[in-house]
Amino acid sequence: MSKYSIDQFIQQTEQEDKGEGFFELETPRILEVNLDGQVWAKAGSMVSYTGKIKFEREGIFEHGLGKTFKKAFTGEGTSLMKANGNGKLYLADSGKKVIILHLQNDAIFVNGNDLLAFEPSIKWDIKLMKKVAGMMAGGLFNVRCEGTGLVAITTYYEPLTLKVTPGKPIITDPNATVAWSGNLKPEFQTDISFKTFLGRGSGESIQMKFEGEGFVVVQPYEEVHMKQNS
Repeated sequence: MSKYSIDQFIQQTEQEDKGEGFFELETPRILEVNLDGQVWAKAGSMVSYTGKIKFEREGIFEHGLGKTFKKAFTGEGTSLMKANGNGKLYLADSGKKVIILHLQNDAIFVNGNDLLAFEPSIKWDIKLMKKVAGMMAGGLFNVRCEGTGLVAITTYYEPLTLKVTPGKPIITDPNATVAWSGNLKPEFQTDISFKTFLGRGSGESIQMKFEGEGFVVVQPYEEVHMKQNS
């Protein structure tokens, strides 16, 4: 068999059951959900499915925040969908790397753009980053996932986890910050000279400061979703 034949290609790339349960990493960038009931997933993340599955879209801000915010923040990053039924569901998000986390009575904050899917057993709530609302549209909000169950998050390229320890705060770029432990509450600070140093346009550089004890996950990529001037 030629190593470039269609048969060889199919053999190398075909779906295979790994027996890992509800969530499986089908490839590093595609999540397989063995659905028998319900799962929450990022709107627009479905790439394929088998079986009988129904999809219902829900505005993420309808869950926890009032109608005031519903009109102000729109887009793919602000919506979840419920998938109900039986079958295999394949999810992906712009070719980003998929990471499965099994929470065991834990809590984790995930940037709203980087949350791919989670089990219905997970309690979730929306947290708005009010201090950056006027400056950037991406990373405006994050989702607090808590409880016991599986959560799938996405990162551009390989993530790096930084430990936060007392007396040694971690400073991050909000656009490169993917997730952090549920006990941490980041503060926002600005640095005009840092912005100038980077050679970016006018305005201040916003940074996230994590203090205490926990962890922060960053990615080697800035998801920039700047607010458009009307």
